Amino acid sequence: MAEAADFQGTRPSPARRWFRRTASAVLGAPLLAGLLTVPAVAAAPTATPAKAPTGSRTVDVSLNTLSPSVPSENDTLTVSGTLTNQGKKAIRDAEVDLRVGPRLSGRGEVDDAAKRSTYVPGADPAGVGDKYTLEFPELARGVSQDFTLTVPIDKLGLDDPGVYQLGVSVSGRAAGTANEQVLGIERTFLPWQPEASDSRTKLTFLWPLISSPHVTAETRSDVQQTPVFANDDLAKELAPGGRLEQMVSLGSSLPVTWVIDPDLLASVAAMAGKYEIAAGDETVPGRNQAVAKQWLTALEKVVEDGKVIALPFADPDLASIAHRGKNVSGTLSHLQNASTVAATTVETILHVKPSTDFAWPVNGAVDSSIVDVATSAGAHNVIARSDSFRETSELPYTPTAARPIGGGTTAVVADARLSTLFDGDMSRAGASTLAVQKFLAQTLALTEQAPDDERSIVVAPPRMPSAAQAQTMARALGALSGNRWTQPLDLVAASEAKPDPGATTKVPRRSAYPEKLRARELPTQAFQDIRTIQGSLDTFETILTQPDRVVTPFGNAVNRSMSTAWRDQPVEARQYRKAVRTYLKSLTSEVQLIKKSDVTLSGRSATIPVTVQNQLVQGVDRLVLRLTSDNIRLKFNDDGTRTELPISIAGGHSQSVKFDTATSANGRAQVTARLFTEDGTPYGEEMTFTVKVSEVTPTVLLVIAGGLLLLVLAGIRMYTHRKRAAASDVADGDGDGPEQPSDPTPDTGPESGDRSETGEKVDR
Repeated sequence: MAEAADFQGTRPSPARRWFRRTASAVLGAPLLAGLLTVPAVAAAPTATPAKAPTGSRTVDVSLNTLSPSVPSENDTLTVSGTLTNQGKKAIRDAEVDLRVGPRLSGRGEVDDAAKRSTYVPGADPAGVGDKYTLEFPELARGVSQDFTLTVPIDKLGLDDPGVYQLGVSVSGRAAGTANEQVLGIERTFLPWQPEASDSRTKLTFLWPLISSPHVTAETRSDVQQTPVFANDDLAKELAPGGRLEQMVSLGSSLPVTWVIDPDLLASVAAMAGKYEIAAGDETVPGRNQAVAKQWLTALEKVVEDGKVIALPFADPDLASIAHRGKNVSGTLSHLQNASTVAATTVETILHVKPSTDFAWPVNGAVDSSIVDVATSAGAHNVIARSDSFRETSELPYTPTAARPIGGGTTAVVADARLSTLFDGDMSRAGASTLAVQKFLAQTLALTEQAPDDERSIVVAPPRMPSAAQAQTMARALGALSGNRWTQPLDLVAASEAKPDPGATTKVPRRSAYPEKLRARELPTQAFQDIRTIQGSLDTFETILTQPDRVVTPFGNAVNRSMSTAWRDQPVEARQYRKAVRTYLKSLTSEVQLIKKSDVTLSGRSATIPVTVQNQLVQGVDRLVLRLTSDNIRLKFNDDGTRTELPISIAGGHSQSVKFDTATSANGRAQVTARLFTEDGTPYGEEMTFTVKVSEVTPTVLLVIAGGLLLLVLAGIRMYTHRKRAAASDVADGDGDGPEQPSDPTPDTGPESGDRSETGEKVDR
């Protein structure tokens, strides 16, 4: 993972602090947005009160439980729920009835029955009987009351196997009215298949373990390269009752195919060891190692005998790449790398060999360009969905999922009705129960379409199911455990199933891609940003003595920048890319030239030192330092106005590089120093300084020599004069007399007090 730009124990650099703040803001934005929504709603102006429901909408009926979901002949059916009077008046003498029938023929009738929300006289059957009704003397306005109905299965009048409509209705009289009428009804479905059918549908249910990005590109500078998380939200998903904990716990007893994003595994594995969490300008130690270890242990045990599908690392958005990114150089190579890393990551952490042969575009929406991108990354199977990969022939049944689409590629077309049943809020008991019963009804109706033709059906549920959605899916699959009309099949086997000759194999055109999904794609700018990051990373990598410490975390960050999770967070996605780019720039700037003052040369030749500083914790090499002069009379190393020397610096050190310089004239020269990689790519910012040349010419030397000669002659004359004077004094006997007026005065002035010129002075 990435090298830290600072040594341990020092205050983080401004770029590092910015990166932490940005990463925390980006990955924590969804939570903040949710919190900010609450006061906004509260502050909204009061809407005009809606009219109170009337007729068979007066009472809201919620069916919270239905047990058993798939009854047998000797069972007793129990239905419980809640009644809420939404009318303007109290309801007297309310009676709750259970209505069963008619038997529905085909998947279309199941859909039609689910859409009806009011009582339809003649179409809705009569109640089961007075013996199994429940009476309420009064249903007060706005008050909810619970109910429970219990009926033996043999009293429901179920004949042939199939899907039966089941309804719970409320009849009564509103205050002030004399006539009794149906004031509320809720419908669901009761699948009736007391014995296993001779022909069963093979059912493949995908169980996705996918999360949004949580790990930043930053790591500490220790040997283990402690990762830095933007927040500790992943721990909440892994903790008991959390979304991901529920997925593993519930899926452990279900016949499912695990579809895993390797980035999630890598993130949890990092959390299981030493990790830190960004907290403003600093980081704090993470405390949820036990939660991460427990989750990984449970998952490893669950998948040891099961089928595991590994998506490309960080679950890249295939549609965005196909429509916006593939024409940006390097994008497809990132996707290929994400596919390669996937297998290694899963094998290392879970100790199972996954299949990396599957691509899963968002919502299973495909077109020809998406298929091309998926296959270019090595996938031979594309998980599509039937609302995108539509049938062109009028088949009276749902065909097998596998469709050969040419070039050795198979489209595995998931059933849209079954796959979207668990969308929405499943935390309400009524919604969850209806979803379970409709799932069972649709699978039974599908089997009855062609009872003599055994088919293979795939269900691709929400990509990141909530805990409530996971619980609902588990209940639905658990109800099929008797294998009365279905039998489980893993995804690999489903992709290899014999295709239906009547099913379409034509891939939709690009223009057929849904506009709603297209509007949520990553923009082209996202892939251009990624190209910029990768270019800087490639240059940085070439000078490092331990490049893997940087390439791995930033490579993972690049993959995360293409994640499908950003589809609904365009601002956060842009900020994440900016944070990665800025942090990388802060690391590369730790290898830099030290600012140099102007230089003065006082001769024909000299040595000019230039210092390069490396503040990284690892060494750098394969760099060259190049000097260039704009003055043709200033030569470096006798090679001309341009020269370069190799650079190799240990981590945390500086190196002073000396250049031999020669000149043939006085004057000034602008010298530019810049670092380059061995292949000639500029590295960092250039530095410019001035070289001042003060050459001593032969004429100047002659003048100086003449001056010195005059000084010598003057000294001799003074010496001779004083010797004669001294001799005369001795002769006169007055050697200590006063100073003679003829004594010479000093002929040199005092030293100059002017300040010397600033800059470096380089002597020969």
